[in-house]
Amino acid sequence: MAFRLFLETFDTMKKFYFTVLVLLTTVAGFAQPQKIVADKIVAVVGDRIVLQSDVLNSISDIMRKGGTVPPNAECALLEQMMVSKILMLQAMKDSLVVTDEEVEAELDQRMRYYINEFGSKEAVEQVAGKSIYQIKEEARETVRENKLAQAMHRKIVENVRITPAEVKAYFNRIPVDSLPFFETEVEIGQIVVLPKASRELEKYVMDELANYKRQIEAKLITFAQAAQKYSEDPGSKENGGQYQINRTDKAWDPAFVAAAFRLKDGEISPVFKSKFGYHIVQMVQRSGDDALVRHILRIPPVTEDEIRQGIAKLDSIRAKIIAGNMSFNTAAGKYSEDETAKYAGPLMISRDGDTFLNIDELDKDVVAQLDKLKVGELSQPYAYVDERGRRAVRVLFLKSRSEPHRMNLRDDYNRISQAALEEKKMLTLEKWFTTNLPRFYVQIDPDLADCVQLKKWVEVQKTYASN
Repeated sequence: MAFRLFLETFDTMKKFYFTVLVLLTTVAGFAQPQKIVADKIVAVVGDRIVLQSDVLNSISDIMRKGGTVPPNAECALLEQMMVSKILMLQAMKDSLVVTDEEVEAELDQRMRYYINEFGSKEAVEQVAGKSIYQIKEEARETVRENKLAQAMHRKIVENVRITPAEVKAYFNRIPVDSLPFFETEVEIGQIVVLPKASRELEKYVMDELANYKRQIEAKLITFAQAAQKYSEDPGSKENGGQYQINRTDKAWDPAFVAAAFRLKDGEISPVFKSKFGYHIVQMVQRSGDDALVRHILRIPPVTEDEIRQGIAKLDSIRAKIIAGNMSFNTAAGKYSEDETAKYAGPLMISRDGDTFLNIDELDKDVVAQLDKLKVGELSQPYAYVDERGRRAVRVLFLKSRSEPHRMNLRDDYNRISQAALEEKKMLTLEKWFTTNLPRFYVQIDPDLADCVQLKKWVEVQKTYASN
């Protein structure tokens, strides 16, 4: 969005904040395991060290993920790691708590990421040259330190607030020729109804899945072949229905996880229902709370009769809203079957979590409906196909529509306020580091002492050397 370009005018503060933010989210991630021919300590902060291998592995990890390695990457990443050490040490001094459960959950999440990325637990272990257990144990202290640093970061900025006067002053400092131009943006709410298939069609789908199971067990077809041929899950169909799952991962449907973990290796479940449809699942291999499974998903088809019933239901809800008997937000909370609404509310959101959407971010059918609406109006109920391929019915509510305009306080106050708050947090962090850095012992490898990013750290080092 154009607003991002506007933020980029504050290079100095953004670079400082980027250092801290990237550090707290990625540096403590597991770099692709490598054998370092020679290693050495490149920095000491307090009683903690940073190894050259830590820096080089982080650079390799950025490259492997397709990211852009910044200029003077070793200097920039070393500074990030040193910032992390400072925050972590201060968190320990302030007795901030990170539980073993939090650390274990983070380790499990990162292991699942790498297992999914490399395809299997065995592939990760082969690349790393060690077991998953060993990888976790070696990373445990790093993860704990990282979470302590995050906790300290939150503590430093948690009480930062912004006043209307500060928002206005922030806006007035932006050069007029740097104010971004915003195209038309809209805020749109929706109430979604997901029509249910008839019992007859549900039974038909269940019988088909049971038949697939019989064919697989009779070795007439493999589970992977059946998944490629019959499954309606686009996320796993091409790779034979395969997923790497974890019993404690809340992202998975509970019914799916429960059915999978009742199985022994090689066993196939009975037909069961989840929020996505009907399944059979095969346990390929299980190791504790981790498992490699295959599944076949079938979604009972919705007929025109069910669609008409959904439209009639939304017609009734729409009439209540128009009559003033119920607000749109209340109706959406009570009747909408859109799962994202439970967490984000009834307004559609962008990938950045913003409720203001550009026209090019919207589905074609939504754009077609907006052409008929004025601000504050509801669309007629209409049928559509959602992102999962399900037939559904919805009513749209046009909450606001902005005209193309240059950024200004009247139309964009919330955005400007958020940017002003982030700048104030940056300044708060910068002030905290300026005040507290001299309290910590710092030692930097002479080969890196000329790094521009490390200038303030070198000054601290000189202070200690002279005392």
